[in-house]
Amino acid sequence: MPRYHSLGEIPHKRHITFNNPKGGLYQEELFGTAGFAGMSSLIYHLYPPTVVSEIKRGKDITPKIAIDKNMKAMSFQGFSLPKGEEFLESRKILFTNNDLKIGLAAPRTFSQDYFYRNSDADEMLFIHVGSGTLKTMYGNIPFKYGDYLIIPRGTTYQIEFDTEINRILFIESASAIESPKRYRNNYGQFLEHSPFCERDFRLPQNLETHDEQGEFKIISKKQDVLWEYTYANHPFDVIGWDGFNYPFAFSIFDFEPITGRIHLPPPIHQQWEAAGFVVCSFVPRLYDYHPKAVPAPYHHSNIDSEELLYYVDGDFMSRNNIQKGQITLHPGGIPHGPHPGAIERSVGKKSTEELAVMIDPFNPIMITEEAMNLQVDDYYKSWKTE
Repeated sequence: MPRYHSLGEIPHKRHITFNNPKGGLYQEELFGTAGFAGMSSLIYHLYPPTVVSEIKRGKDITPKIAIDKNMKAMSFQGFSLPKGEEFLESRKILFTNNDLKIGLAAPRTFSQDYFYRNSDADEMLFIHVGSGTLKTMYGNIPFKYGDYLIIPRGTTYQIEFDTEINRILFIESASAIESPKRYRNNYGQFLEHSPFCERDFRLPQNLETHDEQGEFKIISKKQDVLWEYTYANHPFDVIGWDGFNYPFAFSIFDFEPITGRIHLPPPIHQQWEAAGFVVCSFVPRLYDYHPKAVPAPYHHSNIDSEELLYYVDGDFMSRNNIQKGQITLHPGGIPHGPHPGAIERSVGKKSTEELAVMIDPFNPIMITEEAMNLQVDDYYKSWKTE
């Protein structure tokens, strides 16, 4: 991922006249990254995408840091985040560094009075509770429980929720979120030993062209400020597009686990990578099948990375007293491992039904005030047996 995709009507060559039968030309836009050297798509609008009638500087949402340097194992009850009414208002950043921001959201709705665009970062939305449709100028992507939504920076979108209760784990990444390079050949095709393939990715479909003019508000996040742009044309006035830069979905249930005779290290679970972190999907799987295998993970030290584990569902066999939506943080530089009794309980077990998302930042993270509101007291003492 990515791969070439196209929807709607496009001319047979780039950068040539493309006549609108109602008069004039369709308006071509190159939507690209890394200058002109990164992933891009060519988009054809009914109207110029540049007609702005007003710009307002909005709210500054820079995260407030509670702990800037941390060497303590910590845990946070994600489902204790209060339910919010609206998507943007409900988004809370819990952890941050120069490479990424990690947060939770619990919105009831996404107001149809505006469109949203993150001009700073690629976004990964993991849908823990809820369902709906991601709507963009590229087309629509239905989503449900267990879906990852990958939204390239600068993509203007709305979300139409089908459910009253929605819970989302999200990442804002300063670099592109991609599939692991080791699972792709020199042509970008997934290799036979990859835990997923092209068929598992759900691309935009059902392109809807909105021929509407008026006042359309786009809230654009840049440098942690929400800017309000008022455009004269509907942002989804696209007649067609093609290229490699667009949002897509992937279900965690389509990740095919890699197993072995003895316990394999966490990189076998890797789902995504970026310049400063990786994301892993822990899914139901058969345990190791050596006759003396210890299925529980061995104690290990994250010398060069932090480890955040977001628990989704199932039996979290390496942890005691873990609930859905809980996050554990094990900082780099100190060892961690299974809770007391977990190793012994795992011996002889044949499978696990656990479902979790692991995020490993390569640089230390700061912990926000929003995260401290969810903190589990004295988690670092939970390995004591007396």
